[in-house]
Amino acid sequence: MGKTARAIVDLSLKELVKDLQKAYCDEWLAYYLYWYMAQIVSGRAYEDIKEMLEKLAKDELEHATEIADLIIKLGDSPIANPMELEKNANAPFLMPPKNTADINRIIRIVTEAESGAIEVYSKIAKKTLGKDHVTYQLVTHILSEEVDHEEMFENLMER
Repeated sequence: MGKTARAIVDLSLKELVKDLQKAYCDEWLAYYLYWYMAQIVSGRAYEDIKEMLEKLAKDELEHATEIADLIIKLGDSPIANPMELEKNANAPFLMPPKNTADINRIIRIVTEAESGAIEVYSKIAKKTLGKDHVTYQLVTHILSEEVDHEEMFENLMER
């Protein structure tokens, strides 16, 4: 964002960037969790779950990229040190199950992570509504994808 675009943002850029940094960290943790679980999943229908987790991991990486780009446009830099990701995230890293064939536990973990993401992006959307159109548009786009992810995994739990 140029000077004028940043100037018309009607809220604290410092606080906004802090919120975005936390969401950025969340996305990296989700990416790694989903990617990792896709590598280790076993048991019944593991190929379908593996494919879903790999697609989800790509979506989370895309979200991290989009948020990083916005943080840069707002005049800051995304967190560079991977050791800082969990410390600066909204929630701690969710550990994958030890039993790699526990598909139900994997589904619950993903659903919990997506639920957390929905809460984070909903708060940022409310904070930026009418105050920062660029951030609002991005976070509502990501929010809609997180809602789809949660629903997809909730539907699997109902079976």
